Amino acid sequence: MSGRLLSAPLSRREMLVRSGMGFGALGLAALFAESGELASAANAPLSPRAPHFPGKAKRVIHFFANGGPSHVDTFDPKPALAKYAGQPLPETLRTERKTGAAFPSPFKFQPYGKCGIEVSDIFARTAAHIDDIAVIRSMYAQVPNHEPSLMLMNCGDSVQARPSVGAWVLYGLGTENQNLPGFIAMCPGGLPIKDTENWQAGFLPGAFQGTYIDSQHQELAKLIANIAHPHATTATQRRQLDLLAELNAEHRAGRLDARLDARIQTFELAFRMQTEAAEAFDLARETAETRALYGDGVHGRQTLIARRLLERGVRYVQLWHGAGQPWDNHDNIEGNHRKLAEQIDGPIAALLTDLKRRGMFEDTLVVWGGEFGRTPSVELGGDGKSKLGRDHNHYGFSVWLAGGGVKGGTVYGATDEFGFKAVENPASVHDLHATMLHVLGFDHEKLTFRYAGRDFRLTDVSGHVIREIVA
Repeated sequence: MSGRLLSAPLSRREMLVRSGMGFGALGLAALFAESGELASAANAPLSPRAPHFPGKAKRVIHFFANGGPSHVDTFDPKPALAKYAGQPLPETLRTERKTGAAFPSPFKFQPYGKCGIEVSDIFARTAAHIDDIAVIRSMYAQVPNHEPSLMLMNCGDSVQARPSVGAWVLYGLGTENQNLPGFIAMCPGGLPIKDTENWQAGFLPGAFQGTYIDSQHQELAKLIANIAHPHATTATQRRQLDLLAELNAEHRAGRLDARLDARIQTFELAFRMQTEAAEAFDLARETAETRALYGDGVHGRQTLIARRLLERGVRYVQLWHGAGQPWDNHDNIEGNHRKLAEQIDGPIAALLTDLKRRGMFEDTLVVWGGEFGRTPSVELGGDGKSKLGRDHNHYGFSVWLAGGGVKGGTVYGATDEFGFKAVENPASVHDLHATMLHVLGFDHEKLTFRYAGRDFRLTDVSGHVIREIVA
């Protein structure tokens, strides 16, 4: 097994760079350049690699509900809220803002599938697949604020910028298609620039960073900026890149800088994408029946694109939902949550159906969730009146998984009778990440990267695999 996936000492290259002021590395780089192995070394980070043990999943699609969907209105029914409707809840059941009485869900829950798991009617089409889904109802985060909780869920740390989950997965497994990015994040309309850290590579080599696609567009030239050269032919571009590679090799010979390796890799990938991406993103190649299954809305289109990317070897696709109108519904949760669910419920169900009929469901991990949940009590405005919405709640919320390595038709953990705090089998974000890595074939404690004198990992110094939901 490759030592780079373990808590390994310095590589030979790093040792040469750091020894004798790097003079040994000069000779090594010159040998690589003369033998033509410099370019292949730059491509090595994305080459397919075996995990620690055979994993049941080999790719991931992550639906990220930006803003914090309410668990008590989606996947965690709480009859007690109806029983105590309008009555004050204990003052301890609050987070940031002033909240009032118990606020029963305006949506109807009912059991679905053979397992009988109850799901809100706003996710009825997803619920039709509940026998394939494992719902974690006892998730908890660290703070009730969006930015740190977004970083925690996407990068494993709420304070320091760290590599994202997709970057770690790509680092561990590489990619099966060298002509497309191994990690793609799609978000219609984009997120504020500060939120792009949620698909960053952090201290991992830059080749593992997520590639952002603005999926609000349908034309390839707008989906992927600069995908086509306005003047040069393919042959001319190839000659330009070859010359650039020679110059970069000469420049790199005395440096062995991972950032330069990433830049070389990016140039080559961009060139190869000109032909591969055009085919992968062309939904006209799908049947009319398949396009109708996903729907013609932006989230249906980006979900169908995601499936096409996954079957072409892309390792990790993250689909952001709620960028323009987030799930952060402090008021009118009935209207806002229903509208948001209508946008994504159909595409999720379509994907699960499509993966099954294509034989991809058994080795694709599907994840849905946000950065935290919402309060069981109603949020109050400055005037003390009800806003018919809910405040942030990091003490308890729900996330679900399906597909490769997941035991469907299961519920893990529980919040209290009102849905405020995880009380049965509390599951941290690190536990979730450890479980995701496990079904991909990784021991989360051994998937490490040495940086600043320490072996870092996605799960920091904690995390346990939730074996109750592992098939």
